[in-house]
Amino acid sequence: MSEIEKNIKEMIDSSEVLLFMKGNPNQPQCGFSAKVVGCLKEVGQPFGYVDVLSDPEVRATLPSISDWPTFPQLFIKGELIGGCDIITEMHALGELKPLIVE
Repeated sequence: MSEIEKNIKEMIDSSEVLLFMKGNPNQPQCGFSAKVVGCLKEVGQPFGYVDVLSDPEVRATLPSISDWPTFPQLFIKGELIGGCDIITEMHALGELKPLIVE
């Protein structure tokens, strides 16, 4: 396992809620990231994020770890939940908040 793979796994394991996104929550750099940030802000719990645009190694390596090709990617308790479509649908159905708020 490479150093970057170890670092990514550590980031995922050490955060309750972690969003790999383009940009940051205050300034998303793509519409999909902005939608997911909006859902998470509505849930009202703190979440961590990694700007994949500022870290090309993470951007290049994460899809092979998560087996998910696009960004954003949301991890909750170490598990990939999904990308924009899945997260916005789960939020609309009220399924996202219970995963985050215990």
